Amino acid sequence: MDLDDNGLYIPGEVAPIFRHPGTRTLERWRTEGTGPEFVKVGRRVAYTGKAIKEYLRQQARTHTGQATAAVSHDRR
Repeated sequence: MDLDDNGLYIPGEVAPIFRHPGTRTLERWRTEGTGPEFVKVGRRVAYTGKAIKEYLRQQARTHTGQATAAVSHDRR
């Protein structure tokens, strides 16, 4: 999927990027404060292409022993 930095993507469009069949993982990540940054439009959740790309960049590792950094977002 070619992501536009300024585009908005709903969870059903984002889940396949992370190889998850559904949106529950994204929902859990939002509750835990991990995963890609998201925006709320009314009651709906969306992700920007830029936030998805940044999250993926932060998950890059050079070897298997490297620690996974949990991404948290200050939402104050």
